[in-house]
Amino acid sequence: MTSDAPAGWDPAQYRRFAEQRSEPFHDLLAVLQPARIRRAVDLGCGPGELTALARRTLDIDEIVGIDHDPAMLAAAAEHAGPGVRFEPGDIAAWTAPADHDLVLAAASLQWVPDHAAVLARWTNALAPGGQLAVQVPDNADQPTHTVAAALAEREPYRSAFGSAGPPPDPVRHHVLRPEEYASLLWDLGYVTQTVRLHVYPHVLPSSRHVVEWVRGTTLTRFRRTLPADLYERFLVDYERELLAVLGRREPHFFPFRRILLLARRPG
Repeated sequence: MTSDAPAGWDPAQYRRFAEQRSEPFHDLLAVLQPARIRRAVDLGCGPGELTALARRTLDIDEIVGIDHDPAMLAAAAEHAGPGVRFEPGDIAAWTAPADHDLVLAAASLQWVPDHAAVLARWTNALAPGGQLAVQVPDNADQPTHTVAAALAEREPYRSAFGSAGPPPDPVRHHVLRPEEYASLLWDLGYVTQTVRLHVYPHVLPSSRHVVEWVRGTTLTRFRRTLPADLYERFLVDYERELLAVLGRREPHFFPFRRILLLARRPG
């Protein structure tokens, strides 16, 4: 598997902020151009609720959710039914023979490298007139990420990672600038496109809830690579240092940058 996404995701932890995480998904669906969608794919479907939601909202004949994580696929199974199914797979390598009307990927592309090549494969899966709808986080410069990166370089964590070093932040290493995505979509031959940077104004109950948010996402890469006891120590240090930067507030305003890409092929 070429994806850098960590194994061992926790669907329950990820779902703790389901309402906030679903906002950009709803935004993607809302700006798709009206069209009959016979066949669609949701790449990096996670626990599956939004895959089923997409089918209902867009009246899709058939949608398949693809994910690499067994726990996420097990959670998604409860949302399978007529017109909705789930399969294991590597979203970085996924493609199809130009027979999809919609390729959807919400908060998953950041986990894989070489977005130019990946988007080319996804584009090749689209039928004439097919649409691409993608959303990626763009928050690598926020304290949630910078504090984790700095902490991972300190002992005893640095030694625990071995010669390979701390696992890199996929958002920092993989995500492109909005204008770069726009150029890629042009080069791939899309006839219409919308690329926008959107800051979602999330309000969490407290600053402590920011830690819980990232435990379900970016910190999973440390959970995968550190021994269990050392990961628990990492969480304690991370919370202390992050809250020293954010302050302790109730409620806490949590601005979250995301890039939304929407494009349609000719035909």
